[in-house]
Amino acid sequence: MIRALLVLFLTTLPAVAEEVVAGLSQNRISITTNFDGSEILIFGAVKREDAIVADPPLEVAIAVAGPSQPITVRRKAKRFGIWINTDAVEVDAAPSFYAVATSAPWNEVFSDVEDLRHKVSIRRAIRSVGATVEGSEAFTDALIRIREGNGLYQTNIGAVELNEQTLFSTSIRLPANLTEGEYHARFYLTRDGQVLDSHDSIIDVRKVGLERFLFRLSRDNPLVYGLMSLAIAIFAGWAASAAFRMIRT
Repeated sequence: MIRALLVLFLTTLPAVAEEVVAGLSQNRISITTNFDGSEILIFGAVKREDAIVADPPLEVAIAVAGPSQPITVRRKAKRFGIWINTDAVEVDAAPSFYAVATSAPWNEVFSDVEDLRHKVSIRRAIRSVGATVEGSEAFTDALIRIREGNGLYQTNIGAVELNEQTLFSTSIRLPANLTEGEYHARFYLTRDGQVLDSHDSIIDVRKVGLERFLFRLSRDNPLVYGLMSLAIAIFAGWAASAAFRMIRT
């Protein structure tokens, strides 16, 4: 009886009219000593059961988020002629990297309610619920501004090319100063500001070779790493001095 009711329930569910099928040009990025960034091509298509609805048009948004970490944002002020830290806000979780691209202006792709629900915009992706300092939003603004300047936060309005409301593509530039970990690529289909379907893919970003060895050594054996760095610095200074003396003679 229960099985029959379950089958009846499943068969009466409405079919998804439009859903996203997406892919990435690469699912793994290796950070080496000469890594200077990478570009990922993102592409996909809209799978539908019915004819295309022309109005309102279908829109696409794509967000790529790096691992989230807590961070302290401090405000500096000039006191007695010197700059010192004054107020500070603890941000509970901020993506180490975040890029979002859309096929149309933001207010045509997401309503405020949908953005709040899915946390797609950069501001929504940052979680800061315990801030008690007056004007704490200014600290979040400062964090966004600094990371935008470093290429770590990107908002690319209209960068998604959508053809015949079916095929879409864009590219996301990943800077050289990436944090190691899993990066989530999220795809959204929207119409009239409402999310119709979403899809999630993983991009694995890992240090390899000498870069990974030095990174692990600095975390697991900081004393050995510090002594090795000091020895290399001393040797480099001695070698430069010896070379300079040879040139002079």
